[in-house]
Amino acid sequence: MKLENILDMWTEDCQMDKTELGEEALKIPKLHSRYLRMFSEERLLLRKMEEDRRELIKVKHDYYRGVLPEEDLKANGWEPNRISILKSDLPMHLDADQDVIKQNLKMAIQQEKVDTLESIIKSISNRGYLIKSAIDYEKFKVGA
Repeated sequence: MKLENILDMWTEDCQMDKTELGEEALKIPKLHSRYLRMFSEERLLLRKMEEDRRELIKVKHDYYRGVLPEEDLKANGWEPNRISILKSDLPMHLDADQDVIKQNLKMAIQQEKVDTLESIIKSISNRGYLIKSAIDYEKFKVGA
């Protein structure tokens, strides 16, 4: 799911009908369930991306050291590494590698989705308190 879709859903779901606060209170578990499911799925996807990154770093490490098997080179569509890289320079080459950069950017977007969903869940958890405060305010306005 795209971050924009999550934000659009939340923009719609965060609206409360002030005239039906009881109904809004009853919606809290349903909202929590919906966003918790998304949060869990997106967090698991982030964990998978982290593992994919570790694997990519290992393969790229072998590539830059010149020990990646020929079949792996062909499978990835890479030419053999023709330059000799010092072990101390390897982290710099890995950080600048386009495949690693792409994976890092994908992970950053995924992390943003996870953080957004976590924030939404916290907001939903506080929704009951907000509804109670709104009810107390309405009682105060009518002098009850």
